[in-house]
Amino acid sequence: MLCGLVSFGQEADTTASLRPNYRQLHRIFAAQSALYAGTLYGLSKSWYQNPLTEFSIKDDFHEWKQMDKVGHVYMAYQISRHTAELYQKTGISPKQAAIYGAIAGVIFQTPIEILDGFSPDYGFSPSDMAANIIGSGLYLGQFTLWREQRILPKFSFSPSPLAQVRPELLGKNLSEQWLKDYNGQTYWFSASPASFAKGTSWPPWLCLSVGYGIQNMVAAEVPKSAEFGFIPYRQYSLSLDIDFTKIKSNKKWVKTLGFLFNNLKVPAPALTFSRNGTQASFLYF
Repeated sequence: MLCGLVSFGQEADTTASLRPNYRQLHRIFAAQSALYAGTLYGLSKSWYQNPLTEFSIKDDFHEWKQMDKVGHVYMAYQISRHTAELYQKTGISPKQAAIYGAIAGVIFQTPIEILDGFSPDYGFSPSDMAANIIGSGLYLGQFTLWREQRILPKFSFSPSPLAQVRPELLGKNLSEQWLKDYNGQTYWFSASPASFAKGTSWPPWLCLSVGYGIQNMVAAEVPKSAEFGFIPYRQYSLSLDIDFTKIKSNKKWVKTLGFLFNNLKVPAPALTFSRNGTQASFLYF
């Protein structure tokens, strides 16, 4: 009789431990909302140089050779990935966490697009909004198809000498340039062949990575860059990368660092293709 009571009690505790902690989830929602509201307020005061006016629509898809659109895809994906991981800590199902994370990826970016709409310098960009949805959809779509993230959007940056040409636009220092100077940015999509061909000898953590970048853009539009004596062009790269989440470890801190490091592309040998031909790099940042 005692054994039966103990067994029942243990089973009940296990079941209780698997129940979602909605109170914790609501606290996370509240903290995120407060943090984001503060961020938006600070952004509205510092980023927008002129006072906000009437709402307007201005699609800037033609600018920066779409590098900023890829950036929107990357940011929406990463917000979705990180928030889904955070939500799952509350005990909700992976499916719920993925859906909530994808929604967060869109919601967190939408107020910025609205602020742009009220700015006389920018305007609401439908292509920016579409890129946000694509980024969140990339996260949720992969979860729906495979229950894992096989295609990993990543980012790398190397300081560009072009920032010195127009520091007011491309950044006066390194802390501004990594965000503003698209010439130094590369966005990557990394995937391990082992994720698509199970049972192969290819290491699951070793990825092939395709990158996209631009050069000679010292203005948002090609003709304006040409006025400064530069002919903008696109460049594509092929390299190796690491999926840190596929490195096996029993240590929680190693897994946490692996999850965070997957935001960035590791420096590695690369081939770059552009109108200037093919260039090999021993280490591409």
